[in-house]
Amino acid sequence: MEHLQETQVDTAVAYEGHFLKVQKDTIRLPDGKTTKREYIKHPGAVVVLPVFDDGSILLERQFRYPLRQVFIEYPAGKIDPGEESLACAKRELLEETGYTATEWQFVCTIHNAIAYSDEHLDIFLARGLTAGDAKLDEGEFLETFKATLPEMLQWIREGKVSDVKTVIGTFWLDKILKGEWTL
Repeated sequence: MEHLQETQVDTAVAYEGHFLKVQKDTIRLPDGKTTKREYIKHPGAVVVLPVFDDGSILLERQFRYPLRQVFIEYPAGKIDPGEESLACAKRELLEETGYTATEWQFVCTIHNAIAYSDEHLDIFLARGLTAGDAKLDEGEFLETFKATLPEMLQWIREGKVSDVKTVIGTFWLDKILKGEWTL
């Protein structure tokens, strides 16, 4: 696939905020010409698919400012510097929902915005859930609720669930819970 490779010639930080950094690179195209690429640098994140013993799913409702609406999502969060993905998943599940899990399985890694970001999300399945007290970050507001897999699939079909990590996580969960895919 070398004939498709783009090579970095120069790099610069176009913007650096508290959470995100925007890079502006000069690159050499496969035909030898140069052009610019701007992209968001992201530390990576995790997504947790929390499943109760009865097969129901733990979800969140959270307002997302860029789109000015409340979204239905799985618990998720940014990986801290030096933090392992599984440790982050356990921390985020506890912080956002108050739940802990006794069984953890890695599902997959997804790249949700390949045209303009290097962000990756590691998805984990969590079972053996036990309720506790949430420890939300300062300025974080959300509510948790339970739903069934058929409800989630219907909400995706209807466009009520459009968050990409939640859509992909639900499709994986459908295959896993039906026994069609094993981890």
